[in-house]
Amino acid sequence: MDAVRVALLREVLAETEWPSATRRFAGALRTSAVSQGGGLLLVGTAEYEPWHLTAHLVDEAAWSGQPELTPTLVRHRVRSGDPAHLAFGLGRLEAAGRGETLLVVAPERPDSALLERVHGARRAGATVLSLDGGDEEVRGLAHDALSVDAARAAHGVDLDTVQHLVSAAAGENSLPGPRGRRRFRDRLSRLADQLTAPPPARW
Repeated sequence: MDAVRVALLREVLAETEWPSATRRFAGALRTSAVSQGGGLLLVGTAEYEPWHLTAHLVDEAAWSGQPELTPTLVRHRVRSGDPAHLAFGLGRLEAAGRGETLLVVAPERPDSALLERVHGARRAGATVLSLDGGDEEVRGLAHDALSVDAARAAHGVDLDTVQHLVSAAAGENSLPGPRGRRRFRDRLSRLADQLTAPPPARW
């Protein structure tokens, strides 16, 4: 999702909790990964691999000049012909420890084997974060979590949308200042004017 679409999405969701919640969580992710500098691990469930979040974080790491945001995707199934950067299996979690950040993306409850490995990584000193569907056990393992459960999935927001907002905010160097409340149509109109305005004249 490009910057224009992220900006539009934030405008549409401006009266909800999601812009501030995703920026807060992204700040926790950035602070942990950048300050510790030990590496960012990203793992999904057996049914869901967070490919898009991985790709967006790679882009944000490059654009923001923060290489620590470049994640290592940990996969449940690794094939012999996979390229080196996609060849990290669940055993990588067993090697995780102090100074590393582990981001778990779990739309549904993970199996017990993954939960045990995440718990082991936390005990070894890794910082555990989760983007999840509200499972209590996943949240219980995380130092910080952002959940998209059925009660909060209003306004058409799902876990994929939240991942886009988090990855975009992770590359931002500062948070925006407080904004006054404005009518939705006014905000949308202003954004549309900005996006469709002709470039300034050059003399």
